[in-house]
Amino acid sequence: MNTIKDVKIIDIPKIIDPKGRGKLSVVEKNIIPFDIKRVYYLYDVPSDAYRGGHAHKNLIQFMIPLSGSFEVLVDDGTNKTKIMLNKPHKGLLIPKGIWREMDNFSSGAVCAVLASDYFDEEDYFRDYNEFKKFKNL
Repeated sequence: MNTIKDVKIIDIPKIIDPKGRGKLSVVEKNIIPFDIKRVYYLYDVPSDAYRGGHAHKNLIQFMIPLSGSFEVLVDDGTNKTKIMLNKPHKGLLIPKGIWREMDNFSSGAVCAVLASDYFDEEDYFRDYNEFKKFKNL
């Protein structure tokens, strides 16, 4: 597996109720390296569907698999690696300038995404060749 600079799994603190009533996880400022300006989530994604297929010029994202599982392909233009997300107390930090593709969604999968900025279409690379030009590759 190739490593991609600054893409990493981050542990989210998990509190287990001693009376067996479940678990609680909290994402606070000290967990992720940016201020959250937008939160969105993906759900009811068919198992054969593909999501993502883009990169951001400036946006940073933190993906959390709230339920179920899915895979994220991250690509810096030179190295690619696929990461399975399937634990709600582990999130994936994706810095700016990283192409991402999501697939292999399990039934009932829910992906929450915390974003460093508001939606801005100008921040997207939706064409892989344009992304590679930006990365000077």
